[in-house]
Amino acid sequence: MSKTQEILRQTESYSASNYHPLDVVLSKGEGVWVWDVDGNKYMDMLAAYSALNQGHRHPKILAAMIEQAERITLTSRAFHNDRMGEFLEKLCKFAGKDKALLMNTGAEAVETAIKAARKWGYKIKGVAEDKAEIITCRGNFHGRTTTIVGFSTEAQYKDGFGPFTPGFVTIPYGDVDALKNAINENTVGFLVEPIQGEGGVIVPPEGYLKEAAVLCKKHNVLFIADEIQTGLGRTGKMFCSDHEGVVPDIYILGKALGGGVYPVSAIACDDDIMGVFHPGDHGSTFGGNPLGSAVGLAALEVLIEEKLPEKAAELGSYFMDELRKIDSPHVDHVRGKGLMIGVVIKESSGTARPFCEKLREEGILAKETHHQVIRFAPPLVITKEEIDWALERIKRVLLFR
Repeated sequence: MSKTQEILRQTESYSASNYHPLDVVLSKGEGVWVWDVDGNKYMDMLAAYSALNQGHRHPKILAAMIEQAERITLTSRAFHNDRMGEFLEKLCKFAGKDKALLMNTGAEAVETAIKAARKWGYKIKGVAEDKAEIITCRGNFHGRTTTIVGFSTEAQYKDGFGPFTPGFVTIPYGDVDALKNAINENTVGFLVEPIQGEGGVIVPPEGYLKEAAVLCKKHNVLFIADEIQTGLGRTGKMFCSDHEGVVPDIYILGKALGGGVYPVSAIACDDDIMGVFHPGDHGSTFGGNPLGSAVGLAALEVLIEEKLPEKAAELGSYFMDELRKIDSPHVDHVRGKGLMIGVVIKESSGTARPFCEKLREEGILAKETHHQVIRFAPPLVITKEEIDWALERIKRVLLFR
């Protein structure tokens, strides 16, 4: 029995069956490359769902983590620490907002945004108590808490987990008229992903975000952008909303905010929204801890210093153009923005899963999403030469599988 088989057997014996990973056991990472326990080398084309935008074990981020770990790692919010304020200032200037509220995971940040929007609706907008509504989109993925899965349109995400939290209205994604028709006097927020990642790398029509933001402003509705996957350089801009000149009322951030080494998430907004929170309203034992703050600060600095959004724009355009040149009988089309790319497999060719398994044999780790889509989203530190290396193998799989 190989080391991989031994660990897979152990994991499957003791782990809940809540994921369907590829049969590879990773033990080392560096930049865009990872190695399994049997010594095989792979290119990481998933980047932990965009949590590794800065690459595996970025030296600056690792150094910040180690230096901080040698001093103090956790204080809770019962006391101040000497790193959170510095990180908050950097993050707020980054997002162009007055305040930020730090949490740990993306789902926690989404829950924070929901609470902020509801309380703003009651205290500032004047919505009647317990009548607040937040509009969400069909095909959304905002996390796994019971509140969040309650407004998912994916049946499996909800199966067996009800009853669900009321107060959410679902409309088609990319449809401004549907948004206009859904807004009423009780609407406090519109929660949207600028590109739906888990939904299959769905890019909305050009101008959709801009029109939606204008509509929200007109009706005094908060425009809430879930930039957990699309933000921090992934799509070729610092925030995906930047492509249409949109500044959301609330940014929801996570994943790459932790630099691939530590869970860090946040919402960022102005005082008129964040001011609804008072001591005791919301919190987290680990949110804003000194270790996470040190890591988050370094993660933001790397994005700027290495011009990673610009790299994603340039290399993403090249990568997509080259993928579209592959005349595969299995591919319906290629879509995406920056280095967030989906290759849609024709239903007549089966699902995307076998293609991902073949790619693994070629030394590339990618993952299917929504059955028919191969997602390519490598760390933003990838080079053109590394993309060319990958394209040679992707072409082989898409043409000859």
